[in-house]
Amino acid sequence: MEIKTLHHNDCMNFCPLDVAKGLCRRKNELTLIDSNTCDCYVKLPKCKFCVNYVASGDNLGICKAEKDEPWAYPEMIAVTCEMFSFA
Repeated sequence: MEIKTLHHNDCMNFCPLDVAKGLCRRKNELTLIDSNTCDCYVKLPKCKFCVNYVASGDNLGICKAEKDEPWAYPEMIAVTCEMFSFA
């Protein structure tokens, strides 16, 4: 999956407040979830950034790290996944 634009919700410093906005913990500012990243960007481990993720549709993919290849959502946060590795 090719990531064309990174958004604030792809950042470790972003804390969501509701479905539309959140807080940048580095700048202590409100920001829209889908706005482009700022200079404080730190990539958040998500399935869409993993070498084991293979997209099979717009909002769905599979995890090649598991032998049964379960479904995986590209936006799923993977901070606790032991098989996660940035692509």
